[in-house]
Amino acid sequence: MRHFAELINAVESTNKTNARIDAIIDYLERAPDEDKVWFIALFTGKRPKRNINSNYIKEWALEIVDIPFWLFQESYSAVGDLGETLSLILPAPTHKIEKSLSEWMNEIINLKIKSDQEKKDFVLDSWDGLDYTERLIFNKLLGGSFRIGVSSKTLINALVKFSGHEASSLMHSMMGKWLPSEVTFQELISAEKVNTDNSRPYPFCLAYPLEKDLEELGEPDSWQIEYKWDGIRGQVIRRNDEVFIWSRGEELITEQFPEILEDVQKMTGNFVIDGEILAVHEGNVLNFNELQKRLNRKTLTKKMLGEIPIELFAYDLLELEGNDLREKPMSARRAMLEELLLNNPSEKIHLSQIIEFDEWKNLDLIRENSREINSEGLMLKSKNSHYHSGRKKGDWWKWKINPLTIDAVLIYAQKGSGRRSAYYTDYSFAVKSGDKLVTIAKAYSGLTDKEIMEVSKFVNKNALEKFGPVRTVKPELVFEIAFEGIGFSNRHKSGVALRFPRILRWRKDKTVNDIDDIEEIKKLIQ
Repeated sequence: MRHFAELINAVESTNKTNARIDAIIDYLERAPDEDKVWFIALFTGKRPKRNINSNYIKEWALEIVDIPFWLFQESYSAVGDLGETLSLILPAPTHKIEKSLSEWMNEIINLKIKSDQEKKDFVLDSWDGLDYTERLIFNKLLGGSFRIGVSSKTLINALVKFSGHEASSLMHSMMGKWLPSEVTFQELISAEKVNTDNSRPYPFCLAYPLEKDLEELGEPDSWQIEYKWDGIRGQVIRRNDEVFIWSRGEELITEQFPEILEDVQKMTGNFVIDGEILAVHEGNVLNFNELQKRLNRKTLTKKMLGEIPIELFAYDLLELEGNDLREKPMSARRAMLEELLLNNPSEKIHLSQIIEFDEWKNLDLIRENSREINSEGLMLKSKNSHYHSGRKKGDWWKWKINPLTIDAVLIYAQKGSGRRSAYYTDYSFAVKSGDKLVTIAKAYSGLTDKEIMEVSKFVNKNALEKFGPVRTVKPELVFEIAFEGIGFSNRHKSGVALRFPRILRWRKDKTVNDIDDIEEIKKLIQ
């Protein structure tokens, strides 16, 4: 655990990618193979489920430190993270526990079969044998909330540098179903005996935001133009008569979309299709909020299946009859995809439309009007491009329409976590509803550090009420909020939900009298 704690300290104390890669390599050179496997599992989100109720953990800590609950709550509000708060209030350890990361993980997993008293004894003894950083990591692993700010690309680049293997094979190996207890480090980084099951997905090919003039892209006929849809990016896999659907977030979502599953089961052959899962009714793509109603449900009623039907818009063909097609040019993969779907007609799986155009200037109007069909803009893909793992600048571009914006007033604020735990960085905004204010969105990004400090000073001076870590503030600060989409929602008091809201700018030139009205905002919904 000591080496792992040093790694966490190193990667969280810098925002420089090369420094993080060096820290990961240093850890890999020192850690035993069993720990390396768990390191990869944790850094790719494969953390164990929580086996101890967090309320018990808080109670046990309070018994040790003997402080009133209100003081603990104030501390928790100031720090913003439960695991960190517990690590700070607990007394210094009286002894030193030396266990490897894999030993800790196995013991934490085995807690599920232990009695409450055994769980308590384990936690208290562990706290008493770990220093602050080790204790913090232990708490996060215990609570099933371990997250680390290292991108998958940084992790892969570090593994490439350490192992000498290709990035594409490493990314492929990281994805899919594998358990730390069932694979060795060498098997994992060499992609041997890993992901050999029929469900294995490929790393997704991603696009960069368009950052150059269209004319700089060269001849228009060298590019394939499609609409950019706001749904669930997914891979539909059919191998050996088994069907699997994976999300871009590496979640197996097959059971959430039975209509796609049913149609793919009727098809013949073996293939992997990349596409967008969308809610489509009578040929029209529905707002993302409608699709969201279908997500993560244990049961799907007949009524919901009828009201929010699902279809897949197929973008690409990655594998056919066991052959990896990713190194073939985009034009060849598209032709093979068209032939596959021609021979396997489906009511739920359709080719993504290719937009025909002669000159680059003709795309401007098409892009500007894309919101009318609930599209986010356009995708520009080089016809000669391979299907890369992750992003490769120059081959695929996303050209999104400008975001929608509203003016709203800050009414709630909460302190952040980590290096921002001393400042109010989590905000809730409201708009007019008659002579009242109604909450419409939360936002966590968009302000500079200087602006965050200014807002925090305002909150400290103008807080009206306190609800745990949340402060109600005087409605005076107006901000322009940008968002990608909007839809009706029964779960929000305003009756609407914004898609990807963020702060565009602080409107110091406006007052609360200038903010938008909810009835006018609803008119933005298609």
